[in-house]
Formats: sequence, C-alpha cells, structure tokens
Amino acid sequence: MSASVNWPKAVQPLLKKYKSTKHPLDYKNTYQLLVMVVLSAQDSDRHINQIAPAFFKAFPTMTALSKATAAAISGQISDVRNFGNKAAWLSEIAGTLKKDAAIPMNLEALTELKGIGRKSANVILRESGNPPEGVIVDLHVVRVAPRLGIATGTDPKKIEKQLMDVLPQKDWDAGMAMSFLGREICRPTNPKCEVCVMNTVCSFYNSN
Repeated sequence: MSASVNWPKAVQPLLKKYKSTKHPLDYKNTYQLLVMVVLSAQDSDRHINQIAPAFFKAFPTMTALSKATAAAISGQISDVRNFGNKAAWLSEIAGTLKKDAAIPMNLEALTELKGIGRKSANVILRESGNPPEGVIVDLHVVRVAPRLGIATGTDPKKIEKQLMDVLPQKDWDAGMAMSFLGREICRPTNPKCEVCVMNTVCSFYNSN
C-alpha cells in the first residue's frame, strides 16, 4: 500500500467522475435489482440484462416469485451460470420476504439472505440511495485497487477492509468508482493509463 499518498484526497477526482453513474445492471426497482445481483454472481451484467425482461415478465414482483417453485425459476434462468443454486436461493429469498416492501435496507439483514454476500449487499444499498455500510469490491476492484496502491492482495474481504480503513465512510463509493474505472480504463490488458484520472498517484503507472 502506498503510504505516502493522501488517499481520501487522491480519490476525489475518481469519485467526482463516477458520482451519479448507475450500476450496469438494467433494473427498474429494488426487487429487480436484488434478483439481478443474485443472478450476476460469476456471470456478466450484460448477460443478466438480456435475460431479465423475460424473467420479470414471468415473475413481476417478489410476491409472484414467492409463489413459484425452484423448478419454475430454474426454467427462466437455465443459461445463467450456477442456475440451479441461484434458483434455490431466489426461491428461499422470496419465500422469506414475500413482498417487495420487505426487502431489508441494511448490510446485516441483506447478507443473511441466501446468495447475497457483502459485495451484493453493498450494491443494493448504493443503488437504493442508502448510506454505505461497506465498500463494493468486485473483480474489477480486486484488479484496480492493488494497481493504484490503495490496497494489497487478491482477497475481496481483505481489500474491502483496507479501503474502509484508509477512506472515510463518506468516500466508500470509491469501490463502485474503481469498478467503473476497471471496466472503462484500467482494463486487465492494455489499460489506458494516459487518460486515467488516477495516474498521478497510481503505483502501477508510476513504476512503469
């Protein structure tokens, strides 16, 4: 970790750049967001956006989903990665919550639901306009944060802890901002370092 960098100050251009950017999942409400977040684990947001309209036509609300069998849910998501487990998780979530209004809006209660880890819960809280209780660390952040020098290692939980330790809570959206940076600029190969808003403090850029 680059100890010489004032990270709360250094991340401001990144936060400003992506401040009001919506998550790439094309959801219309919190129910759709929760379902799509569960489905997108180890799959692509683009793929989930493609299958979502038919899914939500079949199950337009949490109440409708709660009345469906896991087999019926499976039938709608059969080309999604790990669809069997995800169908069972969605069936259990819907059976527990029963209606859209019952979707919890805190990290602890969200992570008690099957198939929702810290990253997914943090995404749901962010997109619902709630204060952050953690930092979103997806596969892009696992690449970008160590490149920048703001965190080390490859364990998402450890990276999240490092980011929470080094940044004030009001700046915890830096996780989602790093995810957008990873999608657009800080690619796995041929990153566009010369146009990156973080290149003045980035250890990867400044060591190459």
